[in-house]
Amino acid sequence: MAIGLEVRNNWYEIGSSDFLYSFFSTIAAVLEKEAWGKRFPVIMTRLYNGCIEKTEMPEAKRELLTIQKELKLHSPKEIVWNYEDRTLSPPWGDNISDSITDLSNYFYTSDGEDMFVVFFKAIDDAIETGSSLEISPL
Repeated sequence: MAIGLEVRNNWYEIGSSDFLYSFFSTIAAVLEKEAWGKRFPVIMTRLYNGCIEKTEMPEAKRELLTIQKELKLHSPKEIVWNYEDRTLSPPWGDNISDSITDLSNYFYTSDGEDMFVVFFKAIDDAIETGSSLEISPL
């Protein structure tokens, strides 16, 4: 089942729920040093639990910019597929494109778009329309 971000009636496709969970898992393990939501409460707590309210969008954007910047400093080998079960790895293993040089450009949606670009589009849409942003199944 495809999962994505929804702002009003606009849909931003991400891909599988496992892939989105890997994104959150990697942030928690690599950037938050195992303290899920401590550094990035809007993204890692509110969005992970399904929704960011319209008043939280500026902070969500700031957190996402910091996450992107800091993931750039980490190797793709540091990917965390599943926070609870670190023995699991992505279905493609280490077979990734040469263009993936760090964790900031590791995550691409099922449509082939950089996941950060999709997140920023959805947040900007929510800011512009004064709406909340929700994780939603297709």
